[in-house]
Amino acid sequence: MKVFVAVADELGFAAAGRRLNMSPPAVTRAVSQLEDHLGVRLLNRSTRHVRPTDAGLVYCADARRIIEDVATSEASAAGVSTRPTGLLSVTAPVLFGQMFVVPTITRYLQTYPDVSVDAVFLDRVVNLLEEDLDVGVRIGELPDSSMRAIRVGSVKVVSCAAPAYLAKHGIPTRLTDLKDHFLISSKAINTTSEWRFFDNNKLQSIKVTPRLITTSNAAAIEAARAGLGITRLISYQVARCINDGTLKTVLENFEASTLPIHILHREGRLTTAKVRCFIDMLVDDLRSDKNLN
Repeated sequence: MKVFVAVADELGFAAAGRRLNMSPPAVTRAVSQLEDHLGVRLLNRSTRHVRPTDAGLVYCADARRIIEDVATSEASAAGVSTRPTGLLSVTAPVLFGQMFVVPTITRYLQTYPDVSVDAVFLDRVVNLLEEDLDVGVRIGELPDSSMRAIRVGSVKVVSCAAPAYLAKHGIPTRLTDLKDHFLISSKAINTTSEWRFFDNNKLQSIKVTPRLITTSNAAAIEAARAGLGITRLISYQVARCINDGTLKTVLENFEASTLPIHILHREGRLTTAKVRCFIDMLVDDLRSDKNLN
């Protein structure tokens, strides 16, 4: 398992051999014996590249967990402290990470001086296995996967605008009213020219022609706050603006059901201390935040 994980990490037999102080042929034999034992191909090999197969990615995550479990069990048996140490990698959507995950990371780093954090905030679905990350926050329904998931809250998509804009242009009460309004669209949320609502429990797609299209949710929020028009974002992204009155929601009766928020991680019952302690903190922080429930 250690040899296979090294090959998967280094994407090559020679590099894995250097890391393990083994010859490339010995590394190749070890992986081949493992594949024969399992009866499945774990690596795709070519003259230029070595890449894990889909089965290899899943097995690599399990092997990594088992290796860490053994180390944790041996340390525990020897009476060694299992406080968090090493590098923890965390991913979340950009604004969600900035608003809700960074405060937990800060408290975590202040509490445990022997750990460091790599925070990867991206507005796309990140595969923890493929990108070798420990913990992720996912918004929306989860596909079936080998990930462990903890539900911590929910959000929904909302339409909103500045009170000054609504006072000048009127408050839309029907979906057809949107054609008479200035619209702001974020490609991070709306990848098409349609906004989706629910009318009488039926999905309705409204074709829109935004005056402003941006790739940044933060830019869409600022434009709406400045009174440019109506934008459509996830509730947590505009929660502070709604709370302080700089934005006001509209068309609430046409919004879809809530989207769940989950914390994902790759490890099972015996998680490493660095992962377990961070997840415990993040679960407490997110579940206690009124903007996520």
